[in-house]
Amino acid sequence: MNTVTLPAGTTRAGLSSDPDEIIAFLREKATHIRRSALSMVFEAQIGHPGGDMSVTDILATLFFGVLRYDPAEPNAPERDRFVMSKGHCTGAFYATLAEAGYFPHSELSTYMGPLSRLNGHPNRNYLPGVETNTGPLGHGMPVAAGMAIAAKLDGSDRRVFVVTGDGEQQEGSNWEAGMLAGHRKLDNLTLIIDRNRLQQGARVEHTNTLEPLGDKWRAFGWDVRECDGHDHGALFGHLTAASEGKPRCIIAHTIKGKGVSFMENEVHWHHGVLNRTQYDQAIGELSDERAG
Repeated sequence: MNTVTLPAGTTRAGLSSDPDEIIAFLREKATHIRRSALSMVFEAQIGHPGGDMSVTDILATLFFGVLRYDPAEPNAPERDRFVMSKGHCTGAFYATLAEAGYFPHSELSTYMGPLSRLNGHPNRNYLPGVETNTGPLGHGMPVAAGMAIAAKLDGSDRRVFVVTGDGEQQEGSNWEAGMLAGHRKLDNLTLIIDRNRLQQGARVEHTNTLEPLGDKWRAFGWDVRECDGHDHGALFGHLTAASEGKPRCIIAHTIKGKGVSFMENEVHWHHGVLNRTQYDQAIGELSDERAG
């Protein structure tokens, strides 16, 4: 059974203090998000469902267990900042923002449509809850490092969280920002790497080897932790653990297409779209998971 320890002062308003209830709550949110994301991609017949499914548990844990924010005041100065650097996974990201109350669920049906705010990549000028435009991979980390520096200069306790893909780690801008963050001991900055081992067209290691990934981040002065990226309890524990005076890197080992049997670990679903038969099967499998 997953267990969660709640550090003092980290519980979001309204979140239960019972570990089992927290896990059940996060799992339920993740299932809602997966179903919404798949529906959006199916209706639009475009998207990145494999990555949406792998990152969902990370997003659910962040938005419903960790981040401090108020969707009614999306620009509140002391809000925590979240940067979705793997900006192509908008199905999961938009579904999360809607679930968190930033805009109505009904707007998800406009995904990728003409004049929709729900573009293929997130745009902060269109949607509340989007801190910076992303999509060109590698851009999120430098922006997040800058946000963390700004918080330090302001004397603020606001925190910055950034999610990148593992294929995205092949971009040099991540390492420049990582070196800066380690040098400045930005203990208000957390990087979560969605380590699903697949990128567009190939396995990550076939394209450009990342290992030893954890040692590389440690060498830049980061506190590095690894966990099952679908274990809400483990994610919650690492994301809320007390700071050790260093920026934190969480390598979350995930499965591309998680929750849908024919998608899991299949590179085709990086940007594949579902036909009606596949969609019905996928939604059925996620319904079974929810019931279980």
